[in-house]
Amino acid sequence: MQLTAAVSFLTILQDESVSVHTYAHSFLQVILLHLEHRDAGVSNAWLETLLSVIEVLPKDTLRHEILNPLVSKAQLSQTVQSRLVSCKILGKLTNKFDALAIKREILPLVKSLCQDVEYEVRSCMCRQLENIAQGIGTELTKSVVLPELIELSRDEGSSVRLAAFETLVNLLDIFDTDDRSQTILPVVKSFCEKSFKADESILISLSFHLGKLCHGLYGIFTPDQHLRFLEFYKKLCTLGLQQENGHNENQIPPQILEQEKKYISVRKNCAYNFPAMIVFVDPKNFHMELYSTFFCLCHDPEVPVRYTIAICFYEVSKLLNSGVYLIHKELITLLQDESLEVLDALIDHLPEILELMSTGGETSVQENKLSSLPDLVPALTAAEQRAAASLKWRTHEKLLQKYACLPQVISSDQIYYRFLQRMFTIMMTNNVLPVQKAASRTLCIFLRYNRKQEQRHEVIQKLIEQLGQGKSYWNRLRFLDTCEFIIEIFSKSFFCKYFFLPAIELTHDPVANVRMKLCYLLPKVKSTLKIPADKHLLQQLEMCVRKLLCQEKDKDVLAIVKRTVLELDRMEMSMDAFQKKFYEKDLLDQEKEREELLLLEMEQLEKEKQQNDGRPMSDKTFEKKQFVLGRDSKTPTSLPKNIAISVPGSSATPSTSKEIKKSKLIRSQSFNNQAFHAKYGNLDKCTTSKSSTAAYTPSVSGLSKTSMISLTDDSFRTRNTNSAPSSFSSNTSLPSTSRGTGNSVDPKSSGSKDTQPRKATLKSRKSNP
Repeated sequence: MQLTAAVSFLTILQDESVSVHTYAHSFLQVILLHLEHRDAGVSNAWLETLLSVIEVLPKDTLRHEILNPLVSKAQLSQTVQSRLVSCKILGKLTNKFDALAIKREILPLVKSLCQDVEYEVRSCMCRQLENIAQGIGTELTKSVVLPELIELSRDEGSSVRLAAFETLVNLLDIFDTDDRSQTILPVVKSFCEKSFKADESILISLSFHLGKLCHGLYGIFTPDQHLRFLEFYKKLCTLGLQQENGHNENQIPPQILEQEKKYISVRKNCAYNFPAMIVFVDPKNFHMELYSTFFCLCHDPEVPVRYTIAICFYEVSKLLNSGVYLIHKELITLLQDESLEVLDALIDHLPEILELMSTGGETSVQENKLSSLPDLVPALTAAEQRAAASLKWRTHEKLLQKYACLPQVISSDQIYYRFLQRMFTIMMTNNVLPVQKAASRTLCIFLRYNRKQEQRHEVIQKLIEQLGQGKSYWNRLRFLDTCEFIIEIFSKSFFCKYFFLPAIELTHDPVANVRMKLCYLLPKVKSTLKIPADKHLLQQLEMCVRKLLCQEKDKDVLAIVKRTVLELDRMEMSMDAFQKKFYEKDLLDQEKEREELLLLEMEQLEKEKQQNDGRPMSDKTFEKKQFVLGRDSKTPTSLPKNIAISVPGSSATPSTSKEIKKSKLIRSQSFNNQAFHAKYGNLDKCTTSKSSTAAYTPSVSGLSKTSMISLTDDSFRTRNTNSAPSSFSSNTSLPSTSRGTGNSVDPKSSGSKDTQPRKATLKSRKSNP
């Protein structure tokens, strides 16, 4: 009842159920009455309520109702509990009064409690000195608080010395250089020297605050003192490791086990402070001074230590900058760690870490440094397999999401042979929906930046045959998820060429859930169309929707179809020419389309160069040329708020000139590594519904879906050109639709075929245009 009442009183204050004056009159005395309850839990609950109440009460009320009675409550004649409560109230009151009032009314009580006969009271009051120092200003802190802290740092009670040390560290910013060097530094040195002889709890606190301490005292250390503090830190990093004897835990005395747990906490705190210590020694001296310590922390036998250093790995990489290559092996070690907790901590910043590794910590374009790290790809694949084999699917999902950064750090072939097929396997076999979706999106990004046309076509073929036409309705649902990612990541032309027809074909799916999901996707599908180039595709979409309206028997699907029709009616159709209202989105789509063409040009021109020279172009030349386009498109990995609207040059005009071909090759090559940075950041910026269409008025009736499909155009046509690079022409059986052509299929050439099977083979489509 007491605990509930304390919480209720606090809720009344927070909800402002009554005015402050009424609250002070009605509830304050009840709160004060229960502060000295014999049960410590009840007393603490009422104290927490009072400390919150102090924040809103006026000064007069605080002075008369709380501060004046506190003079008697803080006397030695009162109980220890009463004096402890007084310490905490005094720490809170200093923020409510001016410096003069604090000096006259509060500081005498503070000094008295700092000299209390009970070490618990001295320790409690010492921890409140930080709040008091912030309330009284720098001058009073130097003249009143600092002497008290120095005296308490020599106290016979270890808890009092520890409180004084922690308070001094937290107040370092207040003191000037003279105070730090002449007063605080000797205290800190003495505390560190005696810490190994004291209780392990002091070592835990010291190791936790050591980074802040070294940062606060940086600049006043002599070279000898600097070296001593560094050696002290190194000693803490290996504390307890020398005592490893391989005995069974059941044979170790309990006190030894408890001591080892404290040693683990010390090493964990050292790992937490490692970035601060790099600053302390200067990153240039990392290899000589701290690399061996970093190695020990990464190979520590205890998971909490390795987990903490994995969290700090990104900060360490940033600090090392061009020296980041020194910790390549430690990255592999942590990726291969047997604990998934360590892996989970590391992958939070895995894209940023790999970027730093690949560029050597420098922003200028240069040779990819990951070529010197052959163990990276096996470590990444092994990490994913360990995550997949565990029950921690969230870690697996996060890892797959982070793998989307791989096209900017490793080659397209490595991704194709080591990662892409694995994404397919996860999509087909994994039982966790978020994991499947993460694999699907990452696969789409891999496909987006794949540099070989044959591989791209193979992936598209698999997506359509194994997912879109798969026997399992679950796979067909995942195909629709993939279509959504394709719309987001690729250009509208790409989606319409390869995925538009297989997607709307699922309107005839025998499973209601698949048809329902497709209905939700139809507005996004329609947003990829442009008039008049895609008029025949629009007719196909209208026919499929009309058939759903007429033939759908499932009432839930039919209800969604009707809502979808209304949404399609409200959509305005996007045109081939730029429109002011869609200008930004159209530019982004044009940029995506341009980059897709650059990939094709790059492949074709590299083949021609290999044929002419009889040898492949060197990676070094490739990296030197990529700056041409990359300087305008390279952005941080964080998602930008504005898309790039400049489209340098035109990449769709064919030319036979050597100079123009060379220029295209340079731009194409530079896109592969550099433009990815900007576009990968812009992927999530694509809106899920990009353009809208004119009023939805079905104008074709009784037509077969297949009869409307033109599958004879194997070239990749852009909206702005009537011809495309020959490198994209394909003899595969991928479904494709012509865009920007006037050769539409005559709808009267084929009658209605409602009995036509849902899964028409790609070959039959081509033979029956």
